[in-house]
Amino acid sequence: MFSTQPVPAADPTPLKVGISEAVNTVMAIWMAEEAGFYAANGIKVEIINMNGGSRGAVELAAGRIDVMHVGLSSVVRLNRTGADLRVIASLANVIRFTFFSAPGVKTAADLKGGIVGVSSFGSESDTTVTLALKRLGLKRDDVVVKEYGSGIQRIAAVKSGEIQATAVNEPVASLAREQGVNVLVDLVPEKIPWLFTAIVVKRSALIGQRDPMIRFLKATAEGNALALADEKHAKEVLARRTNVTDPKILNISYEDFRQLSPPNIAPTQAAAQNILKQFPTGGSVNVGDYVDTSILDELVKQGYFSALQRKYRKL
Repeated sequence: MFSTQPVPAADPTPLKVGISEAVNTVMAIWMAEEAGFYAANGIKVEIINMNGGSRGAVELAAGRIDVMHVGLSSVVRLNRTGADLRVIASLANVIRFTFFSAPGVKTAADLKGGIVGVSSFGSESDTTVTLALKRLGLKRDDVVVKEYGSGIQRIAAVKSGEIQATAVNEPVASLAREQGVNVLVDLVPEKIPWLFTAIVVKRSALIGQRDPMIRFLKATAEGNALALADEKHAKEVLARRTNVTDPKILNISYEDFRQLSPPNIAPTQAAAQNILKQFPTGGSVNVGDYVDTSILDELVKQGYFSALQRKYRKL
């Protein structure tokens, strides 16, 4: 019978893991670290907040980190300029953003000509601006898009009127609602297929560092399974990592994670293709040039995900 019990390596392999910011799509990684799954798989992780997915993707391409928590948009942009990154798993296959606006900005006409803040250019908060504006009958040319850092920073800038709108996900979205910030467009209920948050590595790592990458994915998948199965433990981790203590916001943020996190951390074809459609012609539109599920495929064949399902069904 296949077992999920890992065999630790004699000398732990250090991996620098970048995250876009402290949001609920990082749950699988946080949970795996706190439950000791990385250590049990012979991995010593250093989790680094990159304050923007596309910034982290640049650091990954340069070899300064080993793994990045980032959406496919950043991968496409960088690969089209010479990088060679690959999505190897998914932590969210749908858009998780709510578009908030400043006081006095209630309509498309109010927003026109205003500033829309994004975490960093090329990030999912940047790419999805086009979709949010389309819902309002606007185009990107109708606003000024600027980088404004983390979701908390962007919401503060919206509240002060420094910028007119921004898109954030949980738990920042619920914090903004509680503070009375106006919702201009909510993309979450639409469940638009979108490779919103992925685990990304350099393609060379899939050859030269394949074994530690397999062990990293096994641990992350188990962290995801535990987070989905053990609500109490997951909320405790979410509260510590995001500094959110309000039970209502934690409940909403966890439920958002539970409903939208892919149990087998597998990217979907539709989620990848929807992002590729946002890019102009002139670059590859072949999903295989950006996504490599070979490690996940191996784990499926070995029965790893079936074993995880049996193990955590009891909780």
